[in-house]
Amino acid sequence: MNNEERHRIAVYPGSFDPLTNGHLDIARRAAHLFDTLIIAVVYERPAKNLLFSVEERVALWREVIEAENMTNVRVEHFATLLVDYVRSVQGNVIVKGLRSPNDFEAEFQQGLMNRKLAPEIETVCLLTNLEQLFISSSLLKEVVRLGGDVTDMLPPSVMKALQRKYGI
Repeated sequence: MNNEERHRIAVYPGSFDPLTNGHLDIARRAAHLFDTLIIAVVYERPAKNLLFSVEERVALWREVIEAENMTNVRVEHFATLLVDYVRSVQGNVIVKGLRSPNDFEAEFQQGLMNRKLAPEIETVCLLTNLEQLFISSSLLKEVVRLGGDVTDMLPPSVMKALQRKYGI
């Protein structure tokens, strides 16, 4: 099989608690670059203070993907080493979004480790759009919890889910 015949499967991993328009932008762009994009929602980790369960995060992504009519995108969850998961779905690319130099440093270190563990898997970093540069899930959760309006930074279904979580 030559490179032109190879099916390019990319995995976009993250906790997505919750998914933002910044995450959605990266997913849209990656879906145009690859034959299949798998949004891989990471199971709960003690190091993160997650608001939504993994099932809720997967369901929110699926709702958004359906509304966006992104036919080459699917959403799954995983709890293994990322490169093991990528191999299990016959993936060959890991997609990461970069917002800041801090993101770059962390993704650079993770990318090097992933390259060491699985040299056949490439890491592709997509730079965020300027409109989403300052958006982070943690910041948006805090703003919503305190009654702020971030409707232009979240998909509508995610905004509703956040409001339900906070009883707003």
